[in-house]
Amino acid sequence: MAAIRLTDVTKRYGEETALSELDLEVREGEIYGFLGPNGAGKSTTINLLLDFVRPTSGEVSVFGHDAQEEGLEIRRRTGILPEGFELYDRLSGRKHLEFAIESKDADDDPDALFERVGLGPDAAEKKVGGYSKGMTQRLALGAAIAGEPDLLILDEPSTGLDPAGAREMREIIRAERDRGATVFFSSHILEQVDAVCDRVGILRDGELVAEDSVEGLRESTTDQTTLVVELDRLPDGATERVAALEGVSEVTTRGSVATVTCRDDAKTRVLRAFEDAGATVEDFETEESSLEDLFIDYTTGATA
Repeated sequence: MAAIRLTDVTKRYGEETALSELDLEVREGEIYGFLGPNGAGKSTTINLLLDFVRPTSGEVSVFGHDAQEEGLEIRRRTGILPEGFELYDRLSGRKHLEFAIESKDADDDPDALFERVGLGPDAAEKKVGGYSKGMTQRLALGAAIAGEPDLLILDEPSTGLDPAGAREMREIIRAERDRGATVFFSSHILEQVDAVCDRVGILRDGELVAEDSVEGLRESTTDQTTLVVELDRLPDGATERVAALEGVSEVTTRGSVATVTCRDDAKTRVLRAFEDAGATVEDFETEESSLEDLFIDYTTGATA
């Protein structure tokens, strides 16, 4: 059974179309990264899953439950870390977690949750009005994972976290997946998505324009590769000689290191051209496209 399924979903706000005939399926037990620029329709999609808004047309289901007819059951099985959430400044962190546990009819130990999300006992008794942004984000994650939900919806979960905190966040997300939860993970921090997601979907103008593993997206987007060549020296005219080769789109140099964007079938010609110009190739490597490169390709329409 799919954990999340949207079938031919369109959502309009007046004359504005937020989603257009969107088909989306998230498998049970996977971490699914949901990407897109501002205004692409990511928040609308999340709101449809939780029945906070309703589709203009199409069907939305979570674990086989219709989002409009069985929204309460869906929310009962879902832990949510929303973007832009607000906490009660005058309540302690412990009170927030106790409320989350009680509202889910769960029996979690608040102290264990605090420890799991990297908050100490002092933070538990402190009013959240005195929390840093990172501490607030950790507390909200603790509330989301209380009760071992079947689905975690995490909207920008790394906001406010330092690199160590972001790493801990990834570890928690993986642990939730490993116990059987499905994680729907929306973020603009592409390195986090690349590091933790099993599959990625990229939304543009309300349409799903790409969906695959990050490696699969790399293989399908372009035949261009980045070749980094270390030379003993950079002879006069070598850059121009390489730039003129068929299949080479860009050459940049820094000292005796040349970075060449070219087709896969041009790599050998690039190395030979540097040698013909009088240089010795001491080393070279091929760099993979980053998720940021792929994201830009898809969201700007460079890849159809």
